[in-house]
Amino acid sequence: MSLDGVYDEGNVFALILAGKIPSVTLYEDADTLCFLDIQPQSKGHALVISKWSKARNILEIEEDALAQVMATTRKVATAIRAALNPDGLHIAQFNGAAAGQTVFHLHVHIVPRWAGQATGFAAHGQGGFADADALKALAQEIRAHL
Repeated sequence: MSLDGVYDEGNVFALILAGKIPSVTLYEDADTLCFLDIQPQSKGHALVISKWSKARNILEIEEDALAQVMATTRKVATAIRAALNPDGLHIAQFNGAAAGQTVFHLHVHIVPRWAGQATGFAAHGQGGFADADALKALAQEIRAHL
C-alpha cells in the first residue's frame, strides 16, 4: 500500500478499538490506547494509537491527534523503562508499505532494547506470537509504573 489511499475500517487496530479483537492494554485515556504487541520484537514491545483519528500515516494525522499519541508514547516509554530497565528504547513509526508499515492506522512502536540484543526491526507480523498469560503479567508489571 502506498502513502495514498482510503482508511480501512477493518484494519486490526480499528477492530481492537471497536472491541472486536482483544488486546492487552497498558494505558488508555480519552484519545489514545497503548497495548502490548502480540508479536513482539522484544519483551515489552508496545503500540500506541489514536482512538479517534482515521489517519493511516503521519502525513494524514491531525496535529492534536499526533500530539496526543506522542504524549502517550512518552508516558508509556517512561513506565516501560521503570518496569523493565532496558539499556535503550527504540521508538519507531512507519509510513507506507515500502517503509515497513503493515497496519495502515498510524501507530508508534515502543521497543525496549538491551545491550547485545539485535537492534534491527523485523517486518511486523513476522515473529512468533507471545503467550497471552505472559503478556497479561507483563502488562501488570508495566502498569504499576504509570
